[in-house]
Amino acid sequence: MSEPQREGTTQRLPVIEKADETAGGTAAGTATDREPDQPDQGDQPGQSASAAAYDPLPVLDGEDGREKRFWSARRVPAGILAVLLLAGAGLFLYDVAAVRADRPGMEWRRSLARELAERPLDDVWVLAGAGVAVLLGLWLLLLAATPGLRDVLPMRRVHPHVRAGLHRGAAALALRDRAMEVSGVQSVRVRVGRKKVDVRAVSHFRELDDVRADLDLTLADGIRGLGLSRPPALAVHVRRPGRKG
Repeated sequence: MSEPQREGTTQRLPVIEKADETAGGTAAGTATDREPDQPDQGDQPGQSASAAAYDPLPVLDGEDGREKRFWSARRVPAGILAVLLLAGAGLFLYDVAAVRADRPGMEWRRSLARELAERPLDDVWVLAGAGVAVLLGLWLLLLAATPGLRDVLPMRRVHPHVRAGLHRGAAALALRDRAMEVSGVQSVRVRVGRKKVDVRAVSHFRELDDVRADLDLTLADGIRGLGLSRPPALAVHVRRPGRKG
């Protein structure tokens, strides 16, 4: 007869524990064998990476959050063109009024009419004037068809009838302040474009890979915090400071 088991006691299962230990040992051995195959990037002088994962901020219902660029008022080109047209129209009107009052017309208008009537179309001055007029016309069409204000990044619209934009210089300054909070960063330069944020940092201690990883996380969170309609990609480069002398 076998002795009855006491309550509260447990039996050891050597088979199961052995299987677990064997499986754990095999996994550990596999991980140890694969470690030397991975390249060591800590010895490289510069590192770069992109943080492509961004959690978008909430937007209004029925909108995808992609705002269009702001349109420039084009006040300077419009003002210059208006002044030139006003001056030319005033001169022609004065000349027509003078001719109607039985006075001789202006010499420049008679000379211009004579030159246009006598010069051939393949003349150098005629071709040069036509080229200048074409370039000016294309420039005005380009200004009319493009929005401008490349330095203003549109932000996500979270309230109706409210549209906001962020200057690229202000965005770069905010991201630079966030990057300087990372341990090991000595100096950093941030350039914010419409599609990419380029960060170049100098680290005087800590491993370059660790500093770059912290910068990726910090700057990715900073870009999300800017609330841009189209968050740009992130490229981070970290290097050691150069030797003096």
